[in-house]
Amino acid sequence: MPLVVDRIAKARAQGIDVAADTYAYTAWSNGLAAFTPPWANDGGKEQLLRRLKDPAMRAKMRQDMLTPSDKWDNEWLEIEGPDDVLICAVNHRELLRYQGRRLSEVAAEWHEDAIDTIFDFLIRDEAATSVAAFGMSEPDVALALQQPWVSVGTDDSATSPEGILGADHPHPRAYGTFPRILARYVREEGKLSLADAIRKFTALPAQREHLSDRGVIKQGVWADLVVFDPGLIQDVATYDNPNRFPQGMSYVLVNGVPVIEEGRMTGALPGKVLRGPGYVRQ
Repeated sequence: MPLVVDRIAKARAQGIDVAADTYAYTAWSNGLAAFTPPWANDGGKEQLLRRLKDPAMRAKMRQDMLTPSDKWDNEWLEIEGPDDVLICAVNHRELLRYQGRRLSEVAAEWHEDAIDTIFDFLIRDEAATSVAAFGMSEPDVALALQQPWVSVGTDDSATSPEGILGADHPHPRAYGTFPRILARYVREEGKLSLADAIRKFTALPAQREHLSDRGVIKQGVWADLVVFDPGLIQDVATYDNPNRFPQGMSYVLVNGVPVIEEGRMTGALPGKVLRGPGYVRQ
């Protein structure tokens, strides 16, 4: 991360408009199929599954996964081992019992090595499994977060913790990204000021997306407001139990309408889809 930060800082000093964003966790989330080489995925999941059932293709996949290369993003060599891979969401009901378990546990139960377990899990789940991979270090995460040109965001989907969607097992960033930063990096560790954190959540990403009427509080812009207690705000979503709302969130107003009021959802849906400058009505 120090090398990445230095390279971006030098580019910015030369006038190149480059920035970044982070969700400030030490695990990324991806499909389990991302551990296989790109060529194995050519043609979509049907072709991947066909190759996984072919002994010669499996052997070639394994060899590529174990061979350092700058030709593709080899996630297998970016982690220390199978204990760093957590099964998150599965497609088939018979595999639900593996949600929240480590790849190393599954391999031990199936009496296979970790790579064969990846291959066989993909076959059993029709290549639809998602995982969390613990391949980042806390000092790197904190260093990235502290850069003034880094925004905060999460690319995880926002879903209900109840009903059918509540059976999903997302990365905890789906529920905890912003309160986690306020609790850990602002209140507990002092690595960001409260004002810096709020800017990274709101004004900075809005500016990067050229949304001039969002991300700030001023007359004439949309009234999207959050009211929270800086002393109480806390994420409680974990990798084992991710579908949990944070604590200390009092009010959320979207377009001036409360969607959370006194800590409870109101059921109101006042949000609008934000269209970029390239949008063309069909």
